[in-house]
Amino acid sequence: MDDRARALLKALIERYIDDGQPVGSRTLSKLFDLSPATIRNVMADLEELGLIHSPHTSAGRVPTPKGYRLFVDTMLTAKPFELTSTSNVRDLQSASDPSRAVNAAASMLSSLTQFAGVVLSPRRAQVFRQIEFIRLSEKRILLIIVTPDGDVQNRILLTPRDYSSTALIEAANFFNHNFAGKSFAEVRQTLAKDLARLQEDTSRLMQAAVEAGAEAADEVETMVISGERRLLDVNELASDMDRLRKTFSLFEKKTDLMQLLEVSSRAQGVQIYIGGDSELVPTADLSVVTAPYSIDGYVIGTLGVIGPTRMAYERVIPIVDITARLLSNALSHNSSERS
Repeated sequence: MDDRARALLKALIERYIDDGQPVGSRTLSKLFDLSPATIRNVMADLEELGLIHSPHTSAGRVPTPKGYRLFVDTMLTAKPFELTSTSNVRDLQSASDPSRAVNAAASMLSSLTQFAGVVLSPRRAQVFRQIEFIRLSEKRILLIIVTPDGDVQNRILLTPRDYSSTALIEAANFFNHNFAGKSFAEVRQTLAKDLARLQEDTSRLMQAAVEAGAEAADEVETMVISGERRLLDVNELASDMDRLRKTFSLFEKKTDLMQLLEVSSRAQGVQIYIGGDSELVPTADLSVVTAPYSIDGYVIGTLGVIGPTRMAYERVIPIVDITARLLSNALSHNSSERS
């Protein structure tokens, strides 16, 4: 594809994103010093390449998922986004605990883009910073799990025998010294070798702690969604009941959305998934723009915006990027205060 064809495709997609109407050769001829006939020939070439197509009701052309993909990968220039101090921004920056920060981030994404904002929280207790055992009564022990972000989770352990407070402190010290910073799944794999060095009673307590911690790690991630009803205001989605049904089934089932966000958490920086181009987006009319967020440089989750494929990517991308940075800063600050 030559430079002229690229310029025409870029102009067509930008025009379509701006007003939502199929773009004809006459419209493009006003932007370029070319005749409508020449532009029609170039558009025919672009259509043959699968980058644009003609809807049934119009002689104009609209981008295909393949066309959007080429546009965002090679033609897009993200615009600098100046963040003003809105209530959503203030809520995120001043959030006193991780769950409030996550909710504030989802609301901020939706408010700034007018689409749906989504934040996938990390699996709880997937990695722990430390644990503590507290004797509640005979044969009942409280297991306290502290995650890297300062979140605290509790589990009740029912043990076959009573343990003294001293024994519980020694067991917790051993556990934290040898396994802090690992997941319970990793601990389960390596603990068997170390248990031989411990007394039988202590080894049973360790095994009970690992099983309880692994159970916490297997809990389904929390996905916070804000503003999904805003998609009812998107004409190309709201005007077609089948599209609308597919869109909202994505929010109801959540499995596909969780898979997409988990995949994007393993990538660096902002990722753009375009429906019809990416197998991870189940409907061709939606796009998802995501970015990972972290605590002290360690990626723990993903956030993003769900909207129509006809979205202003150059504006949405910096919003997602800034929100991920703000959430990372809020969680890291929160973690350091709890340390």
